[in-house]
Amino acid sequence: MKQILLITDGCSNVGSNPVLAAANALEEGITVNVVGVVDYGTIGDLGGQEIEAIAKAGGGISRIVGTPVLAKTMQMMTRKTVVQTIELAVNKELKQILGKSAGSIAELPLHQRAEVVQVLDHLTETTPLQVALLIDASASMKPKLAAVEEGIRDLMLSLQAREGRSQISVFHFPGRQGSEDAVLDISWTSDMNALRSVFTKLDMRGATPTGPAILKVIDYYRYGTLNENDLYDRDDGAKEGMHGDYAAGS
Repeated sequence: MKQILLITDGCSNVGSNPVLAAANALEEGITVNVVGVVDYGTIGDLGGQEIEAIAKAGGGISRIVGTPVLAKTMQMMTRKTVVQTIELAVNKELKQILGKSAGSIAELPLHQRAEVVQVLDHLTETTPLQVALLIDASASMKPKLAAVEEGIRDLMLSLQAREGRSQISVFHFPGRQGSEDAVLDISWTSDMNALRSVFTKLDMRGATPTGPAILKVIDYYRYGTLNENDLYDRDDGAKEGMHGDYAAGS
């Protein structure tokens, strides 16, 4: 099961449309969740609408929160998305088994529902999970960095408590001098110690290329690389196209 967890505090303002990028992720089987880390009252309507639209297009959940509850929110969203994804798959299987007229789990007889819920709980804890954290490192996020760091560590502890294999990778955007859309800080790991070096690498400045950053993470899921040139070296010679440019109000 694959997720992108985007942590941001404002509107994208350069590059590809982040909503289209999130839809692209969903097509690849990657759920996109978005946490808007804000001081209440500082995010505009446009930012809030964009956060919601990105998550909706990516089949995920969006929340706008203050820094004190960031860690708890990240854990809740990750778990809830796992439950929802598994429940959708189970509902699909039920329709195939019981016929198109079958409803959701909630419509099953009580004894059958209890059995299905038990299976859901088991799958939630045992299904392999990968979470790609995508951190907005634009200048306005600097005061929120400590809360983001705490949130990531708490999320990692939560993932380690699962029975199934859980891995996390960490990216930030924009890159150095705006030359990169996303930078890989930590590749897939289940090691808490690997997180210690992440926040020494972040240079909090620049614009907010959210769409291009999401597309870069999709490529990492596909090919294990953020280097577009590497895509030409694939056996099939294929190279993925990019969405058209998009600019939102800053």
